[in-house]
Amino acid sequence: MLERLKQSSSFWMILACFCFAIMGVFVKLGSQQFSVAELVFYRCIAGLAGIFVVVLLQGKTLKVNLPMFKLHMSRCVAGFIALLLYFYAIVHLALPTAVTLSYTSPLFLTLITIFYLKNKLQPRQTLAILIGFVGVVILLKPTFESAQWLAGLMGLGSGLLSGVAYFNVNKLGQAGEPEWRTVFYFSLVSTTGAAILMSLQDAPLTFLNLNNIWIVAGLGVSATIAQLGMTRAYSRGKTLTVASLAYLTVLFATVFAALLWDEQLSWASYIAMALIAACGILSSAFKKSVRL
Repeated sequence: MLERLKQSSSFWMILACFCFAIMGVFVKLGSQQFSVAELVFYRCIAGLAGIFVVVLLQGKTLKVNLPMFKLHMSRCVAGFIALLLYFYAIVHLALPTAVTLSYTSPLFLTLITIFYLKNKLQPRQTLAILIGFVGVVILLKPTFESAQWLAGLMGLGSGLLSGVAYFNVNKLGQAGEPEWRTVFYFSLVSTTGAAILMSLQDAPLTFLNLNNIWIVAGLGVSATIAQLGMTRAYSRGKTLTVASLAYLTVLFATVFAALLWDEQLSWASYIAMALIAACGILSSAFKKSVRL
């Protein structure tokens, strides 16, 4: 039974979704003591250390040619900024709302792919995009009517830049780049970028102690497990099935938010989440050539 679960892409994606939602919880908890830059730093350095150990033990090479390096850097910069915006949204919005806005990435990935390949929009792609944008408008409407409009835009920007990052990940995969090297460079750039932002922030750095180290540990462990689980799920399963299960993160985040902070969303928000999830699933079904 255990071996069957290990071979199941669905199992790994559900585990990844659960851990991504837990990561969001730790970001929310950590925001009371740490800045966004500090949270991103601790989230990324754990994965960087783990992958670096694997590189050393297995004698893998990190060398790439110049065109591939440029592609890595494009993916890394987009992914790093997306992560910063995502954490900012989590800190200032209800957790399910922030997670859902970040999961607009399939919508933007569809638009980026069509623009890059210079293809005309097909009716079914137009339908998926319209459904997604209707969901975004419904979800952002109460946000723009409050002081949280900036956080809402940040969350949406996270989805846009995540779409750019996933597009570059797909190009790296098509070029034969191993997944571990893609994750390594992303972790390296994000850790370095967050460290630079930490050195520039006006507020003093928060030092680790017995009262907050459990937050950092939980953030790093949950993020690393989620990343590994998602990578394994996409490498072993059908893209549409795995992409559909990815929206379980929104469900888990909603449950955690209700239990921990008594965050209650309106029915309109739940409808908007469903529309955005439908857009993502339809986009995955209509783009067989792109791995999300």
